[in-house]
Amino acid sequence: MALWCQLQMLDSKYLEQVDQLYNDSFPMDIRQYLSKWIESIDWDCVSIQDSLATVRFHELLAQIDDQHSRFALANNFLQQHNFRKIKRNLQDRFQEDPIHMAMIISKILKDEASILESANSAKESEDNVSAMVVEKQKLDSKVQEIREQAQMADQNIKHLEDLQDEYDFKLNTWKTIENELNDMTPKELEREKMIIGRMCLELKTKRQDVVHQLTELLDVSQALLSDLISEELPEWKQRQQIACIGGPPNACLDQLQNWFTTLAETLQQVRQHLKKLQELEQKFTYDSDPIPKKKDILEDRAMDLLNNLLSNALVVERQPCMPAYPHRPLVLKTAIQFTVKLRFLVKLPEFNYQLKVKAVFDKDVAEKKGFRKFNILGTNTKVMNMEESNGSLAAEFRHLQLKDQKLSVKTNEVMMVTKELHVLSFESMLQHDQSGIRIQLEAVSLPVVVISNVIQLPSGWASILWYNMLTTEPKDLEFFMTPPSAKWSRLSEVLSWQFSSVTKRGLNQEQLNMLADKLLGSKAQRNPDGMIPWTKFCKQSSNEKALSFWLWIEGILDLIKRHLLLPWNDGYIMGFISKERERALLSDKCPGTFLLRFSESSKEGAITFTWIEHDIHDNPIFHSVEPYTKKDLTAVRLADIIRTYKVMAADDIPDHPLRFLYPNFPKDDVFGKYYTKNAEAPEPMDVENTHSGYMKTELISVSQVPPSHMQGKIMPMSHEVYQFLEQTVSPKDIKDAMNGDFDNQS
Repeated sequence: MALWCQLQMLDSKYLEQVDQLYNDSFPMDIRQYLSKWIESIDWDCVSIQDSLATVRFHELLAQIDDQHSRFALANNFLQQHNFRKIKRNLQDRFQEDPIHMAMIISKILKDEASILESANSAKESEDNVSAMVVEKQKLDSKVQEIREQAQMADQNIKHLEDLQDEYDFKLNTWKTIENELNDMTPKELEREKMIIGRMCLELKTKRQDVVHQLTELLDVSQALLSDLISEELPEWKQRQQIACIGGPPNACLDQLQNWFTTLAETLQQVRQHLKKLQELEQKFTYDSDPIPKKKDILEDRAMDLLNNLLSNALVVERQPCMPAYPHRPLVLKTAIQFTVKLRFLVKLPEFNYQLKVKAVFDKDVAEKKGFRKFNILGTNTKVMNMEESNGSLAAEFRHLQLKDQKLSVKTNEVMMVTKELHVLSFESMLQHDQSGIRIQLEAVSLPVVVISNVIQLPSGWASILWYNMLTTEPKDLEFFMTPPSAKWSRLSEVLSWQFSSVTKRGLNQEQLNMLADKLLGSKAQRNPDGMIPWTKFCKQSSNEKALSFWLWIEGILDLIKRHLLLPWNDGYIMGFISKERERALLSDKCPGTFLLRFSESSKEGAITFTWIEHDIHDNPIFHSVEPYTKKDLTAVRLADIIRTYKVMAADDIPDHPLRFLYPNFPKDDVFGKYYTKNAEAPEPMDVENTHSGYMKTELISVSQVPPSHMQGKIMPMSHEVYQFLEQTVSPKDIKDAMNGDFDNQS
């Protein structure tokens, strides 16, 4: 199906994104009526060949003429008028620069494809969620079936017990009658004997049914246990991994606990039923009695299933985390307290206060050359108690610390942060004499990284991201000896999580495209299967001067959290955009239009803005200020900088060049709610031009423009005036007026 047809089938929120791609430079009418022809052309190829671009431009005009003729035949006067105007505007704009038109069309098609991909990904995600809900409903049905079967078995056991009591009474009465003289006739005696015989037969049949029912109940329990241990519990642990690195919150533990508890209750009921059958057997048995034949087998089977269930019921509900860094779990600093929480998924009163859990660091981990060893300090044993909130059996360690054993072997600690993985184990013994249960329990945390200085936290977090993104093995502590590469499709999702987990916005496709180009190179064309090695993501050598990709991202994250949270959440910061893409977006905007992007060279995170002006020949001129760092934004808010920013021209006349946030939002409408009340602009000061391509700023909100940069340009006009001028005066007249030739036109 054609791209344009697929786009029109999307939800309104995606159609709004499509609508934003089109403006007067390339109207949507052309895309609609000439979609088949447009999509048949390789516009990337056209945009780099001047002669081919000229041919395609004239083909486009011919296509417009054909369409105009069709409207004439259909007597559609309005569309005839629109297409005449469209053709005239295209000729005025692209006649001398058809390559520019090809670039615009190429860009629009790529953006459309990105929107469609996002919509399809979202639909696929919704489908996956729906499928997961269906699977959970199936499991709920199995659990409900077990409950119903257990209730039926309980009723049948009681019925069997009543039947046997009645049979015992009848049989004893018959024996008394036989041994004593009575008034019953031989016929009555025979009838009474037949009744006892039928009761005996019914009793034997009922015993067969009960034993068979308990066997079936264990079959269903075994199937449910397999689902819980082999599928549901590993899936929950995998979701927990994802949640730890910023993904969707991990849920369903209460539901998992309900399933575990129901199954444990059922198995305990089966064991109680088997004890009742043993009591009934002692009162009455016979040669083909199924109870002595099956009871021990069923008891062993029920006990094995219960042991298997209980041995998997201890889980790490909340992974190790320093309270000061809730969004960075699994990175622990020596001598700093961290917390971790355990839960036992079987909620039975008889297990309350029975479980005492001990925390152990690097249990059964073979000593590795150069790896550090640690002692665990603090209260490392806890008794699990029923929580009032949800009744779960839990234990939370709140005061654990790690202490380096200070081995004599000197190691490169920076390298260790990226290569050393450790693990916390939790041991307990479940012993319940009345139930005959004695099980050794153990749970292990996800691998943790131990740092000795807070400055190592970003590198440690990079290791946690990489590990949990690429493996589900809980004890692969040598993972970073030969770390695998990551697919861009996977890494891009994780990168977006880093922003959405601490702000209200993740990264959109445009922002991810820029990051893809940075990691894979533009020649890779943002291949979702493009592989990114660990060293490309987070350089391990501390001697390299180049800023690693992850540390650059980390600096920007910190900048957003500290100083830009509100405008970022509201979507006003484009942020991740290349200089080339920035200029392409601003090139056809009115003077004073600006956008915000992050510096690509700052180690600590910095933000700059670029705005557009036009020279006397209507050629675009782009200005960017020196990026503002955290230190700058600590002194003055970004919104106040944008509000009061001035450029001092050669004649010392200040100009406020920032007028519209891209694409066309008046800056005060956008940033007004962030302004400091009664903020006053600082006094302008002279500054020097730098060789970096930026205009140097002092006192943050004032820049000096050398005369050579002015090029005789007029002062920027308002957005409304500019639009009105475009509608009433031809582009040629505007150029002539700017060149001073307007009076010679007559």
